[in-house]
Amino acid sequence: MSELTLTVMRLGFLAVLWLFVIVAVQVIRSDLFGTRVTQRGSRRSGDTRPQQTRQAAAPPQQRQQQRQQSGGRQRRGAPTKLVVSEGTLTGTTVALQGQTITLGRAHDSTIVLDDDYASSRHARIYPDRDGQWIVEDLGSTNGTYLDRTRLTTPTPIPLGAPIRIGKTVIELRK
Repeated sequence: MSELTLTVMRLGFLAVLWLFVIVAVQVIRSDLFGTRVTQRGSRRSGDTRPQQTRQAAAPPQQRQQQRQQSGGRQRRGAPTKLVVSEGTLTGTTVALQGQTITLGRAHDSTIVLDDDYASSRHARIYPDRDGQWIVEDLGSTNGTYLDRTRLTTPTPIPLGAPIRIGKTVIELRK
């Protein structure tokens, strides 16, 4: 074997060894410090309020127009927001506008849960044809609970009933 071939093989082995070390350090770092939670949603310059607060501050005509564009008709007494009442995201509010809300650790979820007991795609909350909101467990390992009952099928959510995912509790409110 020539000296050049032996040197190239040594450098290749050294590169693979360093690649392994870098990947191992990144895995250990992510285990120690957790996943990075990024702030989503666009903000107007100078407007530091959360997006949900800006939506709530919109004039009534604009909110009604948004509701009509989404195609959903609000029933009287129907919930208008989803509120996180316990967990690391306590106080977070999501306006219910007829779209599906996904919950989990995945970064593309509507509510990103930084919780060891949550799956990447843990649960979803969606409206049915009658305007009733439904919660569905998406095959999570630790389960989704509605009023201390583990969900096995899509279930309607009563107003104010706690939905528990790991250490996070979510409620529908007016």
